[in-house]
Amino acid sequence: MHIAVISRVLGMLLMIFSLTMLSPILVASIYEENTTPMFLLAFAITQFVGLAFWLPSRGRMGELRTRDGFFVTVFFWLVLSSFGTLPLIFSEATNLSFVDALFESVSGLTTTGATVLSGLDELPKSILYYRQQLQWLGGIGIVVIAVAILPMLGIGGMQIYRAETPGPMKDAKLTPRIAETANVLFKIYLTLTIVCALAYWWAGMSGFDAIGHSFSTVAIGGFSTHDASIGFFDSDLIMAICTFFMVISGLNFALHYHVWHNRRLNFYWADPEARMYIYLLLFGMFITCSYLYFSGTYGWKDSFSLGVFQLVSMLTTTGFTTTEFNSWPTFLPFFLIFLSFFGACVGSTGGGIKIGRMLIMAQQGIRELYRLVHPNALLPIKIRNQRVPERVVDAIWAFFGVYLAIFYLMVLLLLASGLDYVTAWSATAAALNNLGPGLGGVATNYADISSFAKIVLSWGMLLGRLEIFSLLVLFTPTFWRN
Repeated sequence: MHIAVISRVLGMLLMIFSLTMLSPILVASIYEENTTPMFLLAFAITQFVGLAFWLPSRGRMGELRTRDGFFVTVFFWLVLSSFGTLPLIFSEATNLSFVDALFESVSGLTTTGATVLSGLDELPKSILYYRQQLQWLGGIGIVVIAVAILPMLGIGGMQIYRAETPGPMKDAKLTPRIAETANVLFKIYLTLTIVCALAYWWAGMSGFDAIGHSFSTVAIGGFSTHDASIGFFDSDLIMAICTFFMVISGLNFALHYHVWHNRRLNFYWADPEARMYIYLLLFGMFITCSYLYFSGTYGWKDSFSLGVFQLVSMLTTTGFTTTEFNSWPTFLPFFLIFLSFFGACVGSTGGGIKIGRMLIMAQQGIRELYRLVHPNALLPIKIRNQRVPERVVDAIWAFFGVYLAIFYLMVLLLLASGLDYVTAWSATAAALNNLGPGLGGVATNYADISSFAKIVLSWGMLLGRLEIFSLLVLFTPTFWRN
């Protein structure tokens, strides 16, 4: 590996991240809070460490290889999560230990939305803004954003992009140059955020809440500036706006680009993954709303509005809530968390296994049934009229198998820490699927579980965000051989 080049890239990216700790200072000045010193201290420490990585290798030029890209991606997320804890540790208002602050930082950057904090309505606005900003940065992927400037440093970014981008088709690019691709993704992401914020503000949110919730909505994160989440606003209009942007953000951003570039909305319906995503949403809405009504939980109006919102929030792995869904009839909470395994589309900011993978696995399952009748038939799997390489199909099944193995390993570790099965199962699903809310002992927040359990779940969130193989590859002997 090119250690000097890797050090230079990590240092530069860390210095860029340190700049994001200055924006909460503006919020602190607007609301006349005394949190400026702690953000300045966090900025100074992060900037200094970034310089320490960057200065010794600032003159080194070179191209990142595939292994270098995986290393930079994984270690930057680890380093980023560690330094993201600083404002939370320094704040007297949060009063968090390092493990709790790390859990909160990892949860924000991986857009999971699980929290150890309570009393959000009483916290300083600058701290609340910082949490929302962590999710916004994690949503697009700080590495993908930074790829746009790497060509100016004399370092190509394709290897980082392949390691960071979610989904099975990692070699697909929207534009010929990786920097242009990163810019396109960022512009789409920024535009959606601005439009979402304006819609929230028009619907009655304050400017602060509108910006904060647009960050976590488009990022499919789930952090809120209020303990009651979206339910705080008690507004059907705000719920409808939130639902719309969660659905949009759960679609492939490459698809958004092609729709915008070609000015053709029918591209959404023509995409098989998007169609499966919409069908799954409609199916989930029907089951959820019907069960709420016929079980006598709510009337028709509330069954529809609350059911649709919570279903979309859970399926897209956003994690917003409007009510205590864990108190719904027993079937529904487990059904909603089960759907989070499907997650959003490939190339979105959502978590889970991804709809694209589920689509290919479904076609593979159907193909195997046909082969029982016609063992010699040639039955290629096709997506968008293009044949899916067998290598991709094999990789998806391997991913699915490893995903389940890690899931139940985490469940066993949480059970060993003293949690009951419902809590352990739902917390693992919430972490690995980057969902956030759980059941049982983590229905409200994650403050009461042990430090060991929080560390296990933090690793689960990182595994889910990096889609497992990008992180696990660093633990193989082959990766470290020349």
